[in-house]
Amino acid sequence: MGWRQLKKKVLKLLRCKNFEKGLKEICQLPARQVVNPLFSFFYSSDEIIKWRAVTAMGAVVSNLAEHDMESARVIMRRLMWNLNDESGGIGWGSPEAMGEIMARNNRLAQEYAHILLSYINPEGNYIEHEALQRGVLWGIGRLAHSRPHLVKKNADLLCPYMESSDSILRGLAAWAAKPISTKRTESFFLRLGDDNSKIKIFVDNSLVEHTVSSLVKV
Repeated sequence: MGWRQLKKKVLKLLRCKNFEKGLKEICQLPARQVVNPLFSFFYSSDEIIKWRAVTAMGAVVSNLAEHDMESARVIMRRLMWNLNDESGGIGWGSPEAMGEIMARNNRLAQEYAHILLSYINPEGNYIEHEALQRGVLWGIGRLAHSRPHLVKKNADLLCPYMESSDSILRGLAAWAAKPISTKRTESFFLRLGDDNSKIKIFVDNSLVEHTVSSLVKV
């Protein structure tokens, strides 16, 4: 199957009303070939297509790791490269995909969780681009809700985001911190208890609207 045909097929499956069925079909395609179309859809202007591409990348790479760990690592390194200033790009979707992959695959999570966390660490590979920070926080949140033990010791790194002027950063940081709360994050939760700013979060294959305050109460 040629590149254009493959991309068209993947897009059709991402648009499928029954996405669970579409996802299964995507996972049956050759993994090392399907990742390229999925990367391209990270830049889709259609939010649902973008998020479903992230979800599919998580499933495809996790499955690939079960029988070809080195190829899965190559894809993880590609995602990391996209977030490197030297790449010349912005890296849209890459931190979200890293979080999705690690939420699904324990071995990759053990190896790369510290890299994802380094993007919010001022002493690490800190990312300053505010819009990209949203993706990093979502990726960390996805990992925290799935494998909290890998994120817990870094929970306090989320605190500065909970006092951001950007309501999306506040909400995502609160959502990410909730399953790994510490005494310090709890104090920020109290401050956000009356924050009625509305944001959308992609959870369980759906974009769901929440107030920031609701995210610290769940």
